[in-house]
Amino acid sequence: MSSYKGTYSNNQSVNFVIPIIVILFLGIIYIMSQRADSGFVSFILIGAAAITMVYWVKVLKKMTNEQKQSYTQGREPETKNWIYDLIKDKDEFVFVAEVPGPEDKIAVRLVDGILYIRGTSGFSKEIPIEGANTMQIFDFKYRNGVLTLRIK
Repeated sequence: MSSYKGTYSNNQSVNFVIPIIVILFLGIIYIMSQRADSGFVSFILIGAAAITMVYWVKVLKKMTNEQKQSYTQGREPETKNWIYDLIKDKDEFVFVAEVPGPEDKIAVRLVDGILYIRGTSGFSKEIPIEGANTMQIFDFKYRNGVLTLRIK
């Protein structure tokens, strides 16, 4: 089973948007310098445009740094507190865990002794199950956010 490892980064977006903003402001400065009759007025307008450009670049950088920090702080506790039960019997396992999402969005696979679970909101877990290399998922139940699997 292959998985997508690429992630979207706001910092990458800002690194793309900032040069575009700089080019636009430089174009505006060039146009203003070509059309202005008085040297003093064009100097003031060019300075104002440059100051505005520097200000907005700093604001964009600050916004992405704050957003990245709040995103990582909000996601960490979810991955640390996920708990599941694996009950072993002679020839079967029973797996019970809370998984977010409606039943039609839950995906479960057992490949080479590894149980792959996917839910909504980016929820994805891989659980190795010793001795389940040749077993298959026999029963799938999902009620009120609780997933129950019987593996034989």
